[in-house]
Amino acid sequence: MDNYSSDQERTAAFARALGHPARIAIVEHLAQTRACVCGDIVDVLPLAQASVSQHLKTLKSAGLVKGEVEGTSVCYCLDERGWQDAQRLLGRLASTAVECCGSAR
Repeated sequence: MDNYSSDQERTAAFARALGHPARIAIVEHLAQTRACVCGDIVDVLPLAQASVSQHLKTLKSAGLVKGEVEGTSVCYCLDERGWQDAQRLLGRLASTAVECCGSAR
């Protein structure tokens, strides 16, 4: 049985969700537009609808994206609370790595 803290598990979930260039592109698009329909993302990125939907599902399950049903579409946007949590956890990890590597010089 693994004995990882909830922060370690959550940090790993964020890292996995951000571990694909298509998901980074989706996040960047959502950040620029503030909200959009999944079909709009397909128009912007060179990905099939099914691929976009799968990537959005991954981002949503990590808490980085949220979606609301509007008629027959789902409107996606960044989840502000999830990103605040990601910034805190990934920022803590990055600052620890910088401190460690910076002191080895």
